[in-house]
Amino acid sequence: MKIIVTSLFVDDQDKALAFYSETLGFVKKHDVPAGEFRWITLVSPEAQDSTELLLEPNNHPAAKEYQERIYSDGIPATMFGVEDVQKEYERLQEKGVKFTMEPTKMGDITLAVFDDTCGNLIQIAQQ
Repeated sequence: MKIIVTSLFVDDQDKALAFYSETLGFVKKHDVPAGEFRWITLVSPEAQDSTELLLEPNNHPAAKEYQERIYSDGIPATMFGVEDVQKEYERLQEKGVKFTMEPTKMGDITLAVFDDTCGNLIQIAQQ
């Protein structure tokens, strides 16, 4: 058994697709109609046959409340691995990304947290 898709609630699928592809650099894998919304998945450019990130609409009240509560409590919705947190932090800052936590070393891991503009805090980690 392996993880093939993981979901991330977003408040606007078009805005999220632009942010995750144009700003972060993920590659769109699927973008198909699914009722009133779309099935939009992205993958890492380095692992295009690996786990897909689904930009899931937060239109269900429970999803919206969950997203708002973890955001207001400062809890990242997910974590992405990077080779060099400091370098990625600087690259994303140049693109206007707002960080809530600068690169911080915690044992063997260095972390930083940013706002994805779609209702989530995202953590990046260097192991």
